[in-house]
Amino acid sequence: MTSATKPQVWFLTGSQALYGEETLEQVAGQSLRIRQLLADSGGLPCELAGKPVLTESAGIRQVLQEANADPACVGVIAWMHTFSPAKMWIGGLDALRKPLLHLHTQLDATLPWASLDMDYMNLNQAAHGDREFGFVQTRLGIPRKTVAGHAADPAVVARIDAWARAAIGAAHLRTLKLARFGDNMRDVAVTEGDKVEAELRFGVSVNTYGVTELAERVDAASEADVDGLVAQYADEYALAPELAHDGERHESLRYAARIELGLRSFLTEGGFGAFTTNFEDLGGLRQLPGLAVQRLMSEGYGFGGEGDWKTSALLAAVKAMGRGSDRGTSFMEDYTYHFGPGEPKILGAHMLEVCPSIAAATPSCEIHPLGIGGREDPVRLVFDAAPGRGAVLGLTDLGDRFRLVANEIDVVPPDEPLPNLPVARAVWKPTPSLTTSAEAWITAGGPHHTVLTQAVGTETVRDFARMLDVELLLIDENTTTADFADRIRWNQAYHRLAQGF
Repeated sequence: MTSATKPQVWFLTGSQALYGEETLEQVAGQSLRIRQLLADSGGLPCELAGKPVLTESAGIRQVLQEANADPACVGVIAWMHTFSPAKMWIGGLDALRKPLLHLHTQLDATLPWASLDMDYMNLNQAAHGDREFGFVQTRLGIPRKTVAGHAADPAVVARIDAWARAAIGAAHLRTLKLARFGDNMRDVAVTEGDKVEAELRFGVSVNTYGVTELAERVDAASEADVDGLVAQYADEYALAPELAHDGERHESLRYAARIELGLRSFLTEGGFGAFTTNFEDLGGLRQLPGLAVQRLMSEGYGFGGEGDWKTSALLAAVKAMGRGSDRGTSFMEDYTYHFGPGEPKILGAHMLEVCPSIAAATPSCEIHPLGIGGREDPVRLVFDAAPGRGAVLGLTDLGDRFRLVANEIDVVPPDEPLPNLPVARAVWKPTPSLTTSAEAWITAGGPHHTVLTQAVGTETVRDFARMLDVELLLIDENTTTADFADRIRWNQAYHRLAQGF
């Protein structure tokens, strides 16, 4: 799931006709230079599309309505270069449906103290205009992110980058189609949820398809296509000897390739960007999809095990946010703990489906028994996750609202090799500690299926939650169990009041 072109963020500059054409030409020129500073930083995941300087209500409303209608536009940055009377912006802001970032900047980082005159002051008064613009946004209750600082400052670029990635993720969700092959795992609570509310809130369309439809495509895969894909596996991974061309389990690898070909054709033809499977509902499939799921995730598809469509949708969005990063994002599950000796850690994994984008080295392609599902031994990629900073994210449906829970983590190498663990895995130290993290996560009702990402930071997650108007509970170095429980109670009161009577 790769995008052929960069998404666009529209860059809008506010002024007013009172200044005259000569000044407005200067405003337009300086707006272009600000855009160039941001673009030349190389730190943004989007194209900045400039628009003419906005000086009156009708033009402002028109351009913001055009932003709403343009599928390439994922968000809008607004900068009041001079004093732009903000009543002009009321109609346009009220109509805007795309994410908004208010950039509070100016072209010159340093004042020309010796030559400073009123002409300079009148031209460079964003300190004046942006405060007026800020008031009207607050008065209208417009959700937005405000970033102050010079456009050449890497810290400013990083904050804009975080917002732009969140906007890309939100835009991806708005058009996402998700296919569930079978229902969710029986008797499980947290994987349930309101699909109608999810489409209303996020835009993602979730529908269920019979596993029979998938199995028919798997069986129909041509021998030539299977040959080509098996050769690709041998080139890309360390193939276990028994799966090699002359190995005793080679046919199992060929069947794994059939699953990938069938699954890929179904998703491609249906325009799906995410999917789920369920080991309790495999129909005519001879293996639980493992290798195919891992490879599709590495291309940007969302996935959730046991029919977990919320995690699948979240993974698809985070994959879109992290596009262009050299770090990965994967479906994950907290499996077991190391309480000590040494630093406490979590070992995360799943039955088969961990994305190789987080691998520390070339994955090994292996086949091992699977004690559930009642099918043939499945093929899968086995590896350790690359170390580094990251976050674990989970999305739950509380009945009256969705809640996003996030925990900052450090992925670390295993304390010792894991020669008898036949699945891909990640080991991490949760912030601030294992006990506080686990207590806070469980108190929040966080799910056991998660998204582990090293490509997206928690500032982007905050911006993403704000864009979707979803509650976010962040577990970080400042978290204590008591304060976290208080925050949940305060949030509960706020959300109940915000819904009205």
